Amino acid sequence: MFLTIGTDLAGVDAPASDFGFLLHKNPARPQAIEVTGGSAHVFYPEATGERCTAAVLLEIDPIGLVKAGRGKAAEGFTLGQYVNDRPYAASSLLAVALGRLFRTAMNGRCDARPDLAARPIPLEVHVPALPCNGGADLAERLFAPLGWTVDARPVPLDPEVPAWGDSRYVDLRLTGVLRLADALKHLYVMLPVLDDAKHYWVGSDEVDKLVRAGENWLAAHPEKDLISHRYLAHRRYLTDAALERLAEVDGVELPEEDAEDEGPVSLAVERRTTVVDVLRELGARRIADVGCGEGALVGELLKDPMIGELIGTDVSVRALIAAKRRLHYDDLPDRQRDRLTLLQSSVTYADERLAGLDAVVLMEVVEHVDPPRLPALADSVFRAARPAAVVVTTPNSEYNVRFPSLPAGNFRHPDHRFEWTRAEFRTWSQQVADRCGYSVQFRPVGAEDPEVGPPTQLALFRREEAR
Repeated sequence: MFLTIGTDLAGVDAPASDFGFLLHKNPARPQAIEVTGGSAHVFYPEATGERCTAAVLLEIDPIGLVKAGRGKAAEGFTLGQYVNDRPYAASSLLAVALGRLFRTAMNGRCDARPDLAARPIPLEVHVPALPCNGGADLAERLFAPLGWTVDARPVPLDPEVPAWGDSRYVDLRLTGVLRLADALKHLYVMLPVLDDAKHYWVGSDEVDKLVRAGENWLAAHPEKDLISHRYLAHRRYLTDAALERLAEVDGVELPEEDAEDEGPVSLAVERRTTVVDVLRELGARRIADVGCGEGALVGELLKDPMIGELIGTDVSVRALIAAKRRLHYDDLPDRQRDRLTLLQSSVTYADERLAGLDAVVLMEVVEHVDPPRLPALADSVFRAARPAAVVVTTPNSEYNVRFPSLPAGNFRHPDHRFEWTRAEFRTWSQQVADRCGYSVQFRPVGAEDPEVGPPTQLALFRREEAR
């Protein structure tokens, strides 16, 4: 199993051999690490001032792989566990080796050459034998949207017998100008996706790996559904969880105003921060996050010791299980766990367990509700639960034109039933406030565009007699 990645650092005022600093591997010293079923080696076929290429050679022992419990599952006891392409063809084994060999480089860190690590550089990747379940066309569909020029040539079953046709393998060459960290993440995700198999058990932790590796690029990828489905071994519940975190355009990072030195902040983080600040401003001590999903906001609020009671609700049991896992619920100190309750509940039905709280949050929830059900939502929250305050955030549809990766007319998430303009949101909010005895004020979330407004809009409702 073999892969090379090289550069000439064209246009960069540095010798090509500085590539070794980026990879954190000395070109003068071959290195090796033990991996499941074998060993992974890094060496440099060339390392000069003009060009530098690093090679990864993965030596796999099929028998050792089976003994380690990581061999490819077979029907019954067959030689297929021992006689297969795992030692020769690029797969999840190679992806895992890349992650272990170049973990620091994949995270974009290089203390010796920080400027070089942060900038796109010319790169060439060669994978001579890559299983490609979908053919060369799939390799093009997966890598081209990421900025790579793709040359994927089918490998014939037998060059001496053309009539036999092509094998399922391609000889893949990628060229492009990208950050090394991004290139490594692309390979880490795409190798097992193209092979459409993994050599180890795929559990919920793989969702976190995919989200981390896909940060800043997978959410906008036209094949994100296929990538997620294959990476997570076709486990539907894991794919749903991954897409829930990836599909939103919130994954696209938006630069903060006057904060270029601090780097970009994602809209999702900015939204959570804004909501937390509003709740602190209200002095809320008993709070419900309705439609909490996997518990991102709940996790932020749990850090505040002044919050005495915190409820997270969601109609999806899977989401609540994922929230417990994300929050490490079973490992929380007793005092923190006693403050937190996770409940299955629908936002369109009255739930007496939510009555009389200081604040209820509907963060990116209303747009997931069918419009005919919105009156039921308003009744369950503003009349039945009747908290002292309600915080609602929802996308500003006018801002969608500022997302270059979002096709015109599309919503930001496949489950959105609608997305409101600023005027539409204000109209709905004011009608609810007037009907239910609340006042309402509006705030932007994210940098406000002079033409189309902020990316997210927030309404703060306060119960009249509670003010």
